[in-house]
Amino acid sequence: MSRRQTVAVVVGLALYALLPPFLKNYGVYLMTLLCVYVMAAMGLNLVVGYAGQMSIGQAAFFGIGAYHVAILMKLGLPFLAVLPLAAGSCFVIGLLLGFPALRVQHHYLAFATLGFNVLVYLVLRNEQGWTGGTFGLAGIPRPTLFGVELDGNLAFFYFTLASTVVLALLLAWLLRSPWGRAFAALRDNPIRAESLGVNITAYTLLAFAIGAACAGVGGAYYAVLVQYIEPSAFNVPASLMMLLAVIVGGSGRFFGPLVGTVVVVLLPEWLRFAQNWYLMVFGFAVVALMVWLPGGVLSLADRWRRARR
Repeated sequence: MSRRQTVAVVVGLALYALLPPFLKNYGVYLMTLLCVYVMAAMGLNLVVGYAGQMSIGQAAFFGIGAYHVAILMKLGLPFLAVLPLAAGSCFVIGLLLGFPALRVQHHYLAFATLGFNVLVYLVLRNEQGWTGGTFGLAGIPRPTLFGVELDGNLAFFYFTLASTVVLALLLAWLLRSPWGRAFAALRDNPIRAESLGVNITAYTLLAFAIGAACAGVGGAYYAVLVQYIEPSAFNVPASLMMLLAVIVGGSGRFFGPLVGTVVVVLLPEWLRFAQNWYLMVFGFAVVALMVWLPGGVLSLADRWRRARR
């Protein structure tokens, strides 16, 4: 990242952190929700954009992380103790889900992950003893950080924002490491990558596992944000929304999930003035964006540089 880009990121982050005190509770909620979905979308971007695999099951891991936190925190465990358990469980399940990626590719893999998402949804809906079934789980407490209660919307927003930045920094370090270069090689040309000594099996499994862990972390924060969860929030449409965020922002670009999540989460809210037509306007805007910018919003910079040359 160049110095100019670093300054732009720092300024944007500072403005984002300074805005919530001037908003109403719903505005603070939306900005916190944006951070939550960015966590999950960054993990999906690692799978789709960097490792070159297709997944429509990210919401399943999102739900697994959320239910881990909801069940264990209601039993009295603190959030900081439950969070690693949620991430670790999703990491292991993502590792197991990665095995179909070794045998199938592209749309066949998409159907495999889609089936996994449906399976998780059915389990969450039918296992009423653990998940509450269609009634869901309510009364999920907000976390306490070193004795400080984070019940307030602003306090929890800053906690979530700081966690999102930490997760982004960890992923940035990963992508700049030899592992990140191996993911890119796996996406661009698997046969050439294997000929250069890249262990395709290990890196494919690792991509799914890390992407799932990121979704689990996002789900954990989602549960304590809304304080009530039920299975429909983790069904296939949620996975499609996360995939849309990655593609709209720019698949394989580090800040693509951030830009795409802003479009997917905030644009429908900005279009509320259209009343009953806002979803149609949103759908038309996304289709037009994909037609004119198939590389995502961030591909505008590449077009501008090419035009200058």
